[in-house]
Amino acid sequence: MLNWIEKRTGFISMAQEFLTEDVPGGASYWYVFGSATLFAMMVQIVTGIFLTFFYAPSAATAWESTRAIYLNPYTHFLLAVHYWGASAMIALVFLHLLQVLIFGAYKAPRELQWVVGVILLLVTLVLGLTGYLLPWDMDAYFASQVSLNIVGLAPIAGPVLQHIAQGGGSMGTATINRFFGLHVWLMPAVLVLLVGAHLAIFRHNGSAGPVVDDPRRLKPGRFWPDQFFMDGAFSLIVFIIICFLAFVAPPYLDEKANPTKFFVPYPAWYFLSLFGLLALVPPEIHFGPLVIGTELIATIVGPTIFLIVILLIPWIDRSRTRSFGARSGLLWSTAIVIGAIIALTAYGQITTMIKQAAAPASPPESAVLAAPAAAAEAAPAAGASGASPASAVTGPGASTFAANCATCHGAQGQGSPGAFPPLADNPVVTGDPTKVIGIVLNGLHEPVTVNGQSYNGQMPPWKGTLTNKEIADVITYIRGSLGNNKASAVTEAQVAGYKP
Repeated sequence: MLNWIEKRTGFISMAQEFLTEDVPGGASYWYVFGSATLFAMMVQIVTGIFLTFFYAPSAATAWESTRAIYLNPYTHFLLAVHYWGASAMIALVFLHLLQVLIFGAYKAPRELQWVVGVILLLVTLVLGLTGYLLPWDMDAYFASQVSLNIVGLAPIAGPVLQHIAQGGGSMGTATINRFFGLHVWLMPAVLVLLVGAHLAIFRHNGSAGPVVDDPRRLKPGRFWPDQFFMDGAFSLIVFIIICFLAFVAPPYLDEKANPTKFFVPYPAWYFLSLFGLLALVPPEIHFGPLVIGTELIATIVGPTIFLIVILLIPWIDRSRTRSFGARSGLLWSTAIVIGAIIALTAYGQITTMIKQAAAPASPPESAVLAAPAAAAEAAPAAGASGASPASAVTGPGASTFAANCATCHGAQGQGSPGAFPPLADNPVVTGDPTKVIGIVLNGLHEPVTVNGQSYNGQMPPWKGTLTNKEIADVITYIRGSLGNNKASAVTEAQVAGYKP
């Protein structure tokens, strides 16, 4: 049978060639991270395919189908494995890149192998980000809204990309469909192609081996059976850990997404360092008359520069050997950066927990799952157009407010102490409409005082992101519906004719 298959496909000889690959210096557990990452990717693909059998991607059905998955013990476990497998895959890609960095295996002729590996990490993070929205519960909605708002901060293309990702001016069915397409089709396809390229380059260059002064003195080992056993054993341990976490700590399902409620989201652990950086930096930096907003620097400029530096490490490192001594500066810099990431992650965790403690508590998951389906379906959910049905009850600006303003100012316009001013019972909001139009169009970049309380006054400009009609509607909603606000409406013509 094997000879018959070999004559017609050549698979047997190809497998033999692969398994008999030389491993410089012999097998080592240092080399298991790449294979374990590949194994985690296969777990994600398999579990993800089966989850698509039960998931319905729309604002009217996403949460309901996720709830049905939770109510079945088998699909619930499958979802939990997929959830923890995502964390395992991201951690393994990071550890694999770190091991390559420590061993100096990015040096010539392996520069492109390093670049492909870094891009693989980015694609894996995008997979985690797009999958976070799909349950369409409160945490998924508001955490994804923060991510989309960060995308909108990018100069020139940011608002356009945010509008494309959202599928309109607010989050709804179109947003779920875009994230679902990215998560299930586009990003996995890109991931598989990158993994194929990474393996092809690796096979071409061979293993770099351990860090030694003269690699020619290394005694070669074989991939089969020693390294194969180590890779398989470590992958099995990873799978056992994933299944254990899936059993004892499955992901929590919150109430169905309701943009009219106030909610403090909890980001995925691999984005906590970015949240910690945002919480740490001041709202703005003053250089005399020049005022620089730090949000753009912390979320777009800084991470982009950091990524470029990481990609260029093979060319930045000018040492002639892979020895630790020759690369001591790079290794110490790596240790400092990792320490900073860990510190920012811890700080992001602490600040998020403090904010959540001050916010209304989420109901226990047992109550969420036990709620009648009819009650769940009655919760506000965005329709196919991306607008919330809440607008039919509370006015045309309600959905725009819920999608773009409620995260900071609260579902009822109550604001956030010290950070975002209240919009309800705010004399500025109910005062001169021209001033309010200017604030919404151009944003705020300096501290403000409302009813004797100080706030940081940081607000993005909505000009170009929202249409004049959307801006008029949301201002009308704020001025006439929040708290005791009973001010006059604002028209689209007033917005279009605004002059500072």
